[in-house]
Amino acid sequence: MLVPSPKWLDTGNNAWQLAAATFVGLQSIPGLAVLYGGVVKKKWAINSAFMCFYAFASVLVVWILFDYNMAFGPQWFSFLGKPMLATSALFTTGQATIPAAASGMPAMTFPMATLMFFQFVFAAITVIILGGSVLGRMNFTAWVIFCPVWMTLVYTVGAFSLWGGGWLSVLGVQDFSGGYVIHLAAGTSGFVAAAVIGPRLQADRDNFPPNSLLVTLIGAGILWLGWNGFNGGDPYFANADAGAAVLNTNTATAVALLVWTVMDKIAYGKPSIIGAVNGMIAGLVAITPSAGFVDGWGAIVVGIVAGIIPWFAMNKLQKTKFMMKVDDTLSVFSTHGIAGLCGGLLVGFLANPNMLEYIGTDKDAPGVSVTGLFYGDPGHQLLLQVYGAAFIIAYNAIATFIILKVISIFVPLRMDEAKLKVGDDAVHGETAYAIGVEGE
Repeated sequence: MLVPSPKWLDTGNNAWQLAAATFVGLQSIPGLAVLYGGVVKKKWAINSAFMCFYAFASVLVVWILFDYNMAFGPQWFSFLGKPMLATSALFTTGQATIPAAASGMPAMTFPMATLMFFQFVFAAITVIILGGSVLGRMNFTAWVIFCPVWMTLVYTVGAFSLWGGGWLSVLGVQDFSGGYVIHLAAGTSGFVAAAVIGPRLQADRDNFPPNSLLVTLIGAGILWLGWNGFNGGDPYFANADAGAAVLNTNTATAVALLVWTVMDKIAYGKPSIIGAVNGMIAGLVAITPSAGFVDGWGAIVVGIVAGIIPWFAMNKLQKTKFMMKVDDTLSVFSTHGIAGLCGGLLVGFLANPNMLEYIGTDKDAPGVSVTGLFYGDPGHQLLLQVYGAAFIIAYNAIATFIILKVISIFVPLRMDEAKLKVGDDAVHGETAYAIGVEGE
């Protein structure tokens, strides 16, 4: 029996959301998996990449069971949705909706399943980014426990507060695509995790050469272009906002990469490919909270700021004696935490009210405008952005600390010294490169 397609379904919007979600998923696997696998010391290539794959899989399971409802379901508290099982919605073809955020939002024109998957890939990449802070020493068993627990108790709170209709969104705090929910959260939690777990072996901290810069660049390229789905998918419709967000994203990223490269050249005499990748990441992160709220000039300013402030954070602040006590392996604190904070605050300065976020497909649908300090706002939006950042930083720091301390009661957070010396072969019984070994 043939059943007609529901009238609310827009195949173009559905296709774009599924494509955008796939782009974001590719940022994690293989994007960050190969970036991590290439940028770390050879003995940690397998462990680093496998941490990404495990996180992606474990987050999906808890997401479809109950985490999605905690982040986007009916309100339970002002900062959290009800943790009810979502199994009845696993294979639904019903119309997508975010109950607590529904006021003033037109009905979405794609299925619930599409929305659940789209939001899942954002959730998964957050804990994978966080993992960049603890590469090269975190006990894999502890990581197995940490990923689903952190996702359930930490990520869902930020997501509901800002995107699910929670208290920060009611106040008017803006985060277009995850500068706070994803990157500031990952940078904060990653730094706390690095401090609690402890450092790598001193020999690894002193000498940690990338095992393959070409592999690293493959991951970086996937990350950059995958970001088109990251920021271009968040209007929820294949409309003008999606196009503006994609163009702004690439503009800011290009500027940040160039500025970071110039900073490296001035400071160290040579342009660094690792530095360029870090500049690229900082640009991607910084434009994320404002991608649909700033114009082209705003995107350029965001790129300049992202190429300067996170550079100083990584190359100066994180190298001070005090900050060096925390071994943040890939400097996630700077490239995601500081960059996300800068981008979120810049919304309060650069948001152009003429850059309307249209939350519908009809040309007559109302648009949501955000006004920054440079366009006449007296500073109200900037203050709201500060409130939002303060909450994300405080909650992530405290909750991550508690989760790790509880896990440490049952399993060690850090590998033992023998495994730290050997690396992948001791942890997984596998190595990244078998060329030249006996039998080859």
